Amino acid sequence: MIDEFDLTPSQLDAMREIGNIGAGNSATALSQIVNKKIDMNVPQVSLIPIEDVPDLVGGPDALVVAVFLRVYGKAPGNILFVMPKKNAFYLVDGLMGKPLGTTQELDEMGVSALKEAGNILAGSYLNAFFHFTKISMLPSIPALAIDMAGAILNVVLVQLGQMGDYAMVIETKFLAEDDSINGHFFLVPDPGSLGTIVKAVGVE
Repeated sequence: MIDEFDLTPSQLDAMREIGNIGAGNSATALSQIVNKKIDMNVPQVSLIPIEDVPDLVGGPDALVVAVFLRVYGKAPGNILFVMPKKNAFYLVDGLMGKPLGTTQELDEMGVSALKEAGNILAGSYLNAFFHFTKISMLPSIPALAIDMAGAILNVVLVQLGQMGDYAMVIETKFLAEDDSINGHFFLVPDPGSLGTIVKAVGVE
C-alpha cells in the first residue's frame, strides 16, 4: 500500500504528465463541442486536506454547477467538473447553439447538455489515462448539482473522508478565449488507487 506522502518528485511528475495528457484530450473535446478555442493550465497535482478542496473553486460559499462521475475499475475514484453558475449557463448556450446569455435558468435540456459535456470530458480524460497506464476505468452516469461549492464537495468527498483526511487531487483549469467558459476539472483517486496508478506508470 502506497501512502500519498511517499510519492517521489518523479512520481508526482508522472502523475502531472498523465493529468496533462488527459486534460489536453478533454480541452480538445470541449473545444469541438462548443466550437471555441479552450485553453487549459498545466494540471496541479496536490495532496490537500479534504476540507480545503472547496477553496480551489472560490471558497465554500461560491455558487457553482458541478457534474460528478464515479470512476470504476482497477483504480476507482471521482471526477468532478465544477463551474461558476454563469459560466455553466454560457456552456449550455454554446452546446445548444444559442446566443450567449440566452440561458437564465437550467431546464431539463440544459441539465442534460451539461451532463453530456461532463460525460465527454470524463471519457476523453480516462481514454488518455488508459493509453498512459493501461488501466481501464469506466465512468458512471453523470450526476449534476447546483449549490454552494462546500456543500457539493462535501457530498462527493465524504466517501473519501471515510478513508483518510487528505485527497489526492489532479486539478486542471479550463478557460475559453472570450472568458465565457471556465471551470475546474478534478480527478480524485481513492486513496487505495494511488499505488495502482503509480505502479502502472512504472516510475520507481
